Amino acid sequence: MSAPTVSDVGAAAQRLADALLALGENRPELAVGLADITTSVVAEAARTPRFANAIQTALASPPPSVPSSTSRRPRRRATGAIDPFAVYAQGGEAGLRDQLDGLDLEQLRDIVAQYGMDHDRLAMKWKDAGRVIDRIVEKVTTRSAKGSAFRDA
Repeated sequence: MSAPTVSDVGAAAQRLADALLALGENRPELAVGLADITTSVVAEAARTPRFANAIQTALASPPPSVPSSTSRRPRRRATGAIDPFAVYAQGGEAGLRDQLDGLDLEQLRDIVAQYGMDHDRLAMKWKDAGRVIDRIVEKVTTRSAKGSAFRDA
């Protein structure tokens, strides 16, 4: 492939302008923001050869490879069977406990993982479903009450 010419640069600039104008019809704030970012990057590349070289190298590099399935990344858990915050909002603590009692240990762990309720990395190791339920209820009630001092009474 030959090096781009001045007319190639002009055509690319026109495609960028057309794309920004099309975006601006529905999302003007996003179009202006992207134009500002692009302008800043181009101006810095024109001013700083090291920055320009870094961008050119990044554009010439192949995209990063996707990790293989044999990587040591932990497997992702399933999505929680219920949204404990929605259940709590409708039925309070008692309603939440009733819903959680109907789930098995793995389903409870899915909820803990999905909603980041294992801050001390203990709940995922517990074998007693009652302890996991207590953790979920504790976290849901605490997070639901957070900021209540600023809400209308």
